[in-house]
Amino acid sequence: MVAHNQVAADNAISTAAEPRRRPEPSSSSSSSPAAPARPRPCPAVAVPVPAPTPGDTHFRTFRSHAEYRRITRASALLDACGFYWGPLSVHGAHERLRAEPVGTFLVRDSRQRNCFFALSVKMASGPTSIRVHFQAGRFHLDGSRESFDCLFELLEHYVAAPRRMLGAPLRQRRVRPLQELCRQRIVATVGRENLARIPLNPVLRDYLSSFPFQI
Repeated sequence: MVAHNQVAADNAISTAAEPRRRPEPSSSSSSSPAAPARPRPCPAVAVPVPAPTPGDTHFRTFRSHAEYRRITRASALLDACGFYWGPLSVHGAHERLRAEPVGTFLVRDSRQRNCFFALSVKMASGPTSIRVHFQAGRFHLDGSRESFDCLFELLEHYVAAPRRMLGAPLRQRRVRPLQELCRQRIVATVGRENLARIPLNPVLRDYLSSFPFQI
């Protein structure tokens, strides 16, 4: 009897010492579902960039840094002139010039190999396009021997030529800002070479010199 009571007491102590386990929810339980697991971030994958090949552009490489500066300056002046139409096609340029007066012109990107720009102009016989070549650091029209350091000096030459091959440019905005008209008049009055002598504040002087042409 004593032995039985001792065993019973030992069993009671062992049962009390064991921690009570919480029942695990079954898959069929109606309790609220567990929060979804967070998606693991995808590791960054480096995408290889293909190296440019000679077929990526039809423009030739520059022979010198001076050539590079002249082309980048010409591009900046074209962006500011208002009659540069970018990658406009030959057909698109001719369609825009068809109803314009003779001599109206625009400048666009050329699609010919080794040629940066093209001049599209309304002639008496209809619109035509002429390539503007850039060779030995100078610009000249296809078929002409006259060359110029600056693309806009070339345009000014043909605007002022006795034959007046070029007339007024076809601008993308028909109404020009008043400040552009004033700048053009000042340049035409005092000359491009005398702009630095005009007693103006630096801001106005910089504006005049940013596009010192009469077009």
